[in-house]
Amino acid sequence: MLPGLPSWFKYDVQRKLERLAEWWRDSPVRIWASEHRGLLVAIAVGLVALLLPVVVRVARREPPPPVMKCEKEWYYDLNTGKLFTAEKDLRPPIEAPSGPLPNGEPAGVRAYVLTYVEEPNEAERFLAFLETSDPTARGASPARGRASPDNIAHWGWGRLIRRPADSRWVPADSPYGQMILQEAFSPNENGKRPHYYEPK
Repeated sequence: MLPGLPSWFKYDVQRKLERLAEWWRDSPVRIWASEHRGLLVAIAVGLVALLLPVVVRVARREPPPPVMKCEKEWYYDLNTGKLFTAEKDLRPPIEAPSGPLPNGEPAGVRAYVLTYVEEPNEAERFLAFLETSDPTARGASPARGRASPDNIAHWGWGRLIRRPADSRWVPADSPYGQMILQEAFSPNENGKRPHYYEPK
């Protein structure tokens, strides 16, 4: 028993085990259990019956669905005034379903559809502003990205924006452009800021 340990330690462990066996032999719990074997079996069966559905449910639990990364973004057809979707990170203007503008340029511009709720219906989302590229911008363009209250100043370089009802495009990093963006991302009456609603 317990090779490699000092003999005094082996003796001490053996004495404790003997005392534990004596206690169990004279224990009221063991005596009660031996007199009520049927009740103990019934309790054990009841516990198994209660736990079995839980074990089965845990064992059969399906893994969560994978998070689908959206590969589309909203665009706006300047000819029809309607939203459509196209590949992510295209540089507007792009081709629109209705064809080119009367001047021959593409009619599709980037659209920012925002919402204050997590899973909005059509009435709970709104078209905040439109974006196209500034043809007069020179030099390296900063990384493409999504407009948000945290990166408005950096995001605006080389972009023209306007509200859907406006007729004139303005540089996004101009004072008027910054006003449009601040207005778009302003908090509602509950203090919550809107976020971009990705197309499904």
